[in-house]
Amino acid sequence: MKKLIAFIGLLLVGSTIYAQKIPRFNPDTVLTVTIDSAVTIQSTRLTAQSFIDEILNDTSFYQAFRNMKKYTFLAENRIYTYDKKNKREGKIYRKIRHNNDGPYKMEFLTKQDSGKVYKRNGKYSLYTVEMFDYIFMNAYNSDFVPSESLTGGKGESNESYKDKLKTLLFSPGRPIKGIPFISGKTELFTANMRQYYDYSFYSGTYLDSIPVYRFKVSMKPDLSNWTKDGLMIKELTTIFDKRNFQILGRYVDMKYDNLLFSFDVQMNIELGYFDQNEVLLPTKISYQGNWDIPLKREERASFLILHKGYRLGKD
Repeated sequence: MKKLIAFIGLLLVGSTIYAQKIPRFNPDTVLTVTIDSAVTIQSTRLTAQSFIDEILNDTSFYQAFRNMKKYTFLAENRIYTYDKKNKREGKIYRKIRHNNDGPYKMEFLTKQDSGKVYKRNGKYSLYTVEMFDYIFMNAYNSDFVPSESLTGGKGESNESYKDKLKTLLFSPGRPIKGIPFISGKTELFTANMRQYYDYSFYSGTYLDSIPVYRFKVSMKPDLSNWTKDGLMIKELTTIFDKRNFQILGRYVDMKYDNLLFSFDVQMNIELGYFDQNEVLLPTKISYQGNWDIPLKREERASFLILHKGYRLGKD
């Protein structure tokens, strides 16, 4: 049960309440988008439901991670961990060449650790680091299981909970079954939940050249504090390519607190087009935050993962 609760916390990792001391990595895709103007929905023949349907049905965002297995590229990973006073405890820096010119090979060009990073048994000292290492080092080596099949139950493995995290990151708005107290709180777009959120639409430019829509779902400002505290997802911002409605970026802000655990999330994933076929591939993943559960040490960490230099590998 302790493992279950620990992975519940990890399933919804993050925080910004300590942002003044934890390094910020420009976690908001909105900052990468130059906003031109608000969108008049009637003139574009779009509705809020147009964006919602695409978010719920999209598979290309996760497919972008799967596409990485065809490419050779360079990854730079920076991970920082902190104590309860926000003093930095550990630092992990990795510069990795993922080589797909033939049999896949991962080459560590730089590997630097300092501070409290590992336990005596050689495993990461924080579950948070272990979880994100699994998700983003192996996203293209493991299949994404749609949330409908993640029903929970006795005897579930840690891998099952990691798959639930994938559902949350790559398909927000869907229910995540088998997680006590929060299974339905991820269903952002149900008729009941929509009454608590405002939708805003903006026209803009991504990476100086790509015309996009920014679709932002955020809590209504006039809600009572009690109602706000009961809403897990505080904001979900999605960037859509105007030309084909592909999702190019996602920013999520989540926070929840009860007797079993508490967490406060900010996380961002950005994609870019590569090669002549304009294949979508991940370019930046950032995260910062904390989570806390009874009988476990509170965890605070921040991440910056950059991918660059994509080149189609040789068969």
